[in-house]
Amino acid sequence: MRKKISILSLHLGYGGVERAIVSLANSLAKLNKYDIEIVSIYKLYDKPVFDINENIKVTYLLPSKLVPNRKEWSEALHNLRLISLGKESLKSLKILYKRRKCMVNYIKNTSADVIISTRVFLNELLSEYGKETTLKIGWEHNHYHNDMKYATDVIRSAKNLDYFVLVSKGLQKFYHKKMYSFKCKCIYIPNAIENIPKTKSPLTSEHLISVGRLSPEKGYIDLLKIYLNLKNKKCRWHLDIVGDGSERGRLEKFIKENKLEKDVTLHGYKNSKEIEKLMHKASIYVMTSYTESFGIVLLEAMSNGLPCIAFDSAEGAKEVITSGRDGYLIKHRNFKAMEKKILDLTKDIETRKELGKNGRRKVKGYISDNICASWEKIIERK
Repeated sequence: MRKKISILSLHLGYGGVERAIVSLANSLAKLNKYDIEIVSIYKLYDKPVFDINENIKVTYLLPSKLVPNRKEWSEALHNLRLISLGKESLKSLKILYKRRKCMVNYIKNTSADVIISTRVFLNELLSEYGKETTLKIGWEHNHYHNDMKYATDVIRSAKNLDYFVLVSKGLQKFYHKKMYSFKCKCIYIPNAIENIPKTKSPLTSEHLISVGRLSPEKGYIDLLKIYLNLKNKKCRWHLDIVGDGSERGRLEKFIKENKLEKDVTLHGYKNSKEIEKLMHKASIYVMTSYTESFGIVLLEAMSNGLPCIAFDSAEGAKEVITSGRDGYLIKHRNFKAMEKKILDLTKDIETRKELGKNGRRKVKGYISDNICASWEKIIERK
């Protein structure tokens, strides 16, 4: 008898968690032995941002008009529009109430044999309302980044689940130590990439590239500052930034104020095929994130043959990059060290090729079919 697997999601819009959810669902569906359902609370767009296998059922729990109103609430607060602020506050409370209620109802009434939760509050609901016969799996994508309050919340939410999947070895070791006395078993399963492109970048184009959500923790203002210093040192390489988010306006302002309009391109959101084309036109991948639980975008860059440079404050980068072999890790967010390493690589195509070759070899271990086998083991309780 085919097992039914439900993956609980906040939404199916842009985001690393959402991308990982879709990737896992697609991999499990390819096995043709499970019935897969993705259960999304919010419907932000007419259809999911990432391509989903046609055999996967997608269920939205709230109507499209009930979506987070954080932006409207913040604008009302910022502009001191008290009546609007009151209305938006009431709307926010209503949305949060309905969010919880609809998910509780789903968890109580679903026929799923396996439920995979992907957020702290979803772990809590699954722990409290999941049936005893249901295999309950938590899946943590965020790094606590020395925020012990967050780590404590995570532990409390997951301690009564059957399995807790961590995307990095460091996180698995940390939570295993904290949760050894609970029934929940902590398992390391990295995120996966769906394929390795048949072709790769020739590494001859004078382009740097960075891909990700334009949010403060990704450090894109730092990237622009580093790039400005490189330009002042007569580096003529172009910088491509791919992604969208709350920081876009701030980045545009920095670019304009420093006359970088011809040197930096903000591409906005691009799909996977478009990103692959841009990576093929680049020769170095740069990550300036403050924190990353797992650097999936680094694997994608490596799969396209790009050497990668990142600050080691992005914990996930340390899981992916072997410094000096397939890229470089820069300690202590040292801008000068980052600038020097980028500048050295722009002048040395042979090193770029060697690093790129090693990285492309490494990503073979992260292909989704291989990673899916690890998920199969816990789904089948092997």
